[in-house]
Amino acid sequence: IVALPLLSQAWPLSARPPNTWPGSYTAKVEALALLQSFNADLLSHDSATLTLERWCGAHAMAAPAKITAHVVSGAQAPLPDDLRERLKLARGEKIKYRQVELRCGDHTLSIADNWYVPLRLTRAMNRQLDTTTMPFGKVVQPLHFRRQTLSSEMLWSPLPEGWEMSPPESAPTQEPLTIPPRILQHRAILYSGTNVPFSAVRETYTDQVLRFARQP
Repeated sequence: IVALPLLSQAWPLSARPPNTWPGSYTAKVEALALLQSFNADLLSHDSATLTLERWCGAHAMAAPAKITAHVVSGAQAPLPDDLRERLKLARGEKIKYRQVELRCGDHTLSIADNWYVPLRLTRAMNRQLDTTTMPFGKVVQPLHFRRQTLSSEMLWSPLPEGWEMSPPESAPTQEPLTIPPRILQHRAILYSGTNVPFSAVRETYTDQVLRFARQP
């Protein structure tokens, strides 16, 4: 995480609503830098679950900082055609879908859509996915998997495009920064240590990634 400058003192911390960012120009720059650092951390590691766990711990969002997967009951979504091709499914080979909310304490950090091939996992792994709240990334760790990112899309930016070529905002504001529910999305394929694709994932990261107690 990069070292960030101190927040503007225009809105004292004690006067802010809990877990909000001020709407000042400085705070917007800080939020953008932090979001980009988070994205870079995700892109440089194979397990999004472990990255979220580290993020949660580093920002004191829960104690202990442990990610749990809360399965969204009844969720359904077809496997996109491009991901079907990348999974190299044999004719008649079964695919399963699992949507989970990845939570750390009270924070839902990510909503993950996961299409996986049960026959490419062990029986024990399939049982854990069906009966426990363990995140997919932890369940399949014994496969020594690697991750191939297909896309990384910023769904929100606190500053408009071209902000670096414009003069900074000078008028102070008392309004908090409005952060939408979804701020970042990744699509990826997971490969086993023997280079067999076994899962396609779409991970949508929420505003809760930035909802930690901040110091002035």
